[in-house]
Amino acid sequence: MNKYRPQKEYLWIKVYKRRQNVDRYIKVPLTEDVTQELQAGDYVYITGFIYTARDAAHKRLYECIEKGERIPLNLENNVIYYLGPTPERTGQIIGSAGPTTSSRMDKYTPLLLEEGLKGMIGKGKRSPEVISSIIKNKSVYFAAVGGAGALLSKKIKYSKIVAYEDLGTEAIRELYVEDFPVIVIIDSQGNNLYETAVEDYLNTTK
Repeated sequence: MNKYRPQKEYLWIKVYKRRQNVDRYIKVPLTEDVTQELQAGDYVYITGFIYTARDAAHKRLYECIEKGERIPLNLENNVIYYLGPTPERTGQIIGSAGPTTSSRMDKYTPLLLEEGLKGMIGKGKRSPEVISSIIKNKSVYFAAVGGAGALLSKKIKYSKIVAYEDLGTEAIRELYVEDFPVIVIIDSQGNNLYETAVEDYLNTTK
C-alpha cells in the first residue's frame, strides 16, 4: 500500500471503526424507513432477493421506461447490483461476483430511482445528478469491495437469469443473498463517504 495514497477500503476501516452500532443487518425489499436509518459509513449485511444489471441492461430498461413499455422486473423497493459475473464452474451457483464501476450506469440511474429502485451496489463515485436523485427518492448507494469477487460469490445462494439472456454475462439475474457485505457510500441525506472519509482521515493524522 502506498502510504501517501491510502486505499479507500483502508480509509473506511481506519476512520469508521471508532463509530458504534454501525453493523446493520437488513432485508430486501427495502422500505424508506430502512433507507433513511442508514448512514454513510455503516457496514451493512443484506439478505433477500436482489437483481443484477450492468450498462447494457440499464440501457434497455431505460429505453423501455421512456417508451412506456413494461420492464421485465419490479424495481419498487428493490436493489440492483452492478454485476456481470464470470461463468460458474461445475458445482458453483455463480462465478466471481465483484462489482463493476458504477459511473457506467449514471446516465440511466435517476429514471430507475424514479421508478422505485431503492438501493444500488457497485464501486466508485456517482454523478451529482445521481446523488440528487438518491436524496429525492430516499434511496441509498452501497459499495462492495472490488477485487473480492470470489469471496462475495459465497454469499450468493441462488442465481437465475430473468431477462435479456442474449446479453450473456450482462443478462439480468435474480440473486438470493445472505448477509451480503456492503458499506453505505451515499445515504438518503446525500452524505458521501468518498468525501468525508478522506477528510476525516486527514484530520486524524494532523
